[in-house]
Parts: sequence; structure tokens; C-alpha cells
Amino acid sequence: MKRTLIALFVSAALLAVAPATVFAQPQAAPSAATASPSKLVLDNSTRILSTLEARRAEFRNDRGALRDFIAGEFDNMFDRTYAARLVLGRHGRGAADAEVGRFADALANSLMQRYGSSLLDFNSQLKVRVKSETPLRGGSMVKVSSEFLREGGEPIPVDYLMRKTGSEWKVFDVMVEGVSFVQTFRNQFDGPLSRQSIPEVAAQLEAGKLQAGTN
Repeated sequence: MKRTLIALFVSAALLAVAPATVFAQPQAAPSAATASPSKLVLDNSTRILSTLEARRAEFRNDRGALRDFIAGEFDNMFDRTYAARLVLGRHGRGAADAEVGRFADALANSLMQRYGSSLLDFNSQLKVRVKSETPLRGGSMVKVSSEFLREGGEPIPVDYLMRKTGSEWKVFDVMVEGVSFVQTFRNQFDGPLSRQSIPEVAAQLEAGKLQAGTN
């Protein structure tokens, strides 16, 4: 998987899940409990792009602020534990919640450490267009199809898979140009998980001996 595509996974995920409370914008943003999935994607994408442009210099000079920003946005609405169970696939059958949670945290932290700074080079002049919202599994899940529109280039298709957890919509998979975040990392970790336990693979991610996004 190319580095640029992994960076797009991270950037696209953040664009979808950024909470409204961190942005100094005059309009009130809808909460995850009341807004439709497509409106959440559109509003939050537009908001984070403008904030990224406003704070780019600050983030370049203060990587700690960038890490805090990324962690806060990613944790707010990305369902990392459910996504991790999908990444684990057959290796996660019967696994304890604590094991899955540790793997989820280790995978997310590895991704952010390697690709979080890619946001500094992300084109904040992009426009986001939501094309459709498709109910799945009787409406308990949806696919929001969108595009990143860029000057002088072809649109980049980005789809978000979201599910209802309680009264909130959360993202659990991002597909950039038809390539799935979940499937990408399921393929990467199938080999290590065939040889080692979930806690052992998580420990290697935590120690940097394994890194998310490498072939």
C-alpha cells in the first residue's frame, strides 16, 4: 500500500470525525446524535479544512499541539474498537474486549505517529462534495459517498462506512479510491496474527517493531 494512500486514509478519517467543539466557527454544528451521517461528513469536513488552514503554522512549530489535535478528533467519532475487530477478522473470534481494545489503541497510535504529520501537507483548499447516503443492514449502518474536489485534478472518491451506536453515528471504515482501511490492515496483520497472539502483536506495535501501513 502506497504511503500517500495511507496518509489519505488518516486525513479522510479525521475530516469525517472532527468534533465541532474544537473549531472557532460562528455557526453551531449538529451533534452526532441529531445530524444525518452525510451532514456530519460534510459539515465536519468543511470545518476541519478551514481550521487546518488557520492553524497550519502553529502545528508546524508545535508537534505536540498537532498530536493532541489529531488524538482528540480521531477519538471523538471513529469507532476504533469495532474497526479493530474487523481488522482482526478470524483472529479476533472469541477474543476478550481488553485484547481487542489494546490492539485498537496500538493500531491507531501507530498510524497517527507515522502519518499524522501528513495533515500539515494536506491541501486545505479542497472542497468536499457528498454524493449519496446509502442505508445498509436495515438502516443500522450507512455508506456516505463523497469526493475530494481539487483544482486541476480528478476528484478523489472517499466513502465512509458508519454505524449507529446508541443515538450516535460513528465511522468504522474509510474507503479511498475504492480501497478499504479495514481490508488494508486486515491483509497486513494476517501474517503476524497467524504466528502470534493479539497481545503480542499489539505489544510489537506499541514498541514500534511493527508499524501500520508497511508492506
